Amino acid sequence: MPLLSLKEVLNLKLGCISLPDLKILSQSLGVSNVGTATEIIKRILERHPDEKVIDEFIKRNYSKRIQERRAIISDEDLKKELLKVKTFSWGVVQGQLDQKIQTEYVRRVVKYEDLLNNVKAKLHDDVTNYVICTWFNHWTTVLIEEHISNHPKVIPTIKNIKGIDIFFNGQPFDLKVTYLPRGYNPTDAIKNPTDLAIWMYENQGAQRFGADNRLFVVLLDKDDPEISWELKRDFSLVFQKIDNFFDRETVSKRDEIVFTFGRKTYTAVTKVLIITK
Repeated sequence: MPLLSLKEVLNLKLGCISLPDLKILSQSLGVSNVGTATEIIKRILERHPDEKVIDEFIKRNYSKRIQERRAIISDEDLKKELLKVKTFSWGVVQGQLDQKIQTEYVRRVVKYEDLLNNVKAKLHDDVTNYVICTWFNHWTTVLIEEHISNHPKVIPTIKNIKGIDIFFNGQPFDLKVTYLPRGYNPTDAIKNPTDLAIWMYENQGAQRFGADNRLFVVLLDKDDPEISWELKRDFSLVFQKIDNFFDRETVSKRDEIVFTFGRKTYTAVTKVLIITK
């Protein structure tokens, strides 16, 4: 999507607030909290509210969510758990576990005992590796997203909205914490991050296609890209690079890109942070 107006962004921010919280916010603004979320948002916008008030309300509620997570496991304890991962090997292509089970076991093996033996010999390790990699990616991303959302220039969403995780410098972004695509030249990526962003838009899977604004955090071990996953849990370095990025960056028309997918042309606003080691 191209750059949005202040009113459009404020409407999206209000849309990321759950109805119970929206009722609390509207009451504090002196606006009737009766009706649907759409009706309440319309009344709030008609009052031309101070955006800072909305931002502070969202920040407070997001902080509560972080505290709830920390009540289950602290940041330091979670980081210690993530350090226990010694290898990072999917074993199964992400998203294709069921297909592998069907093609290599269910439809190929005809004897029951052979099926059990094959599962124990190979599938058990594949599934274990798959779960570990997914678990590692999830919880490292949680810590990174929480850190980003706490930055003074970032407003997080507190309700899932497709294509929007944060608002930065007055614009919505889908936050993508990822690794350099396999086969993509590291030197080219560092020299031309915009070209990398266009490549990632144009080579995304059809089922996950989106033309939303995206902020890419790309992790890259320049000496050995295959161990870039270890960089993702180097939180001291990652957090420092993230803070430096958000401290200095702004969003403008220069961040608009044009890409092609499925014979159609799209415009999106994109920012790229490549964290290297």
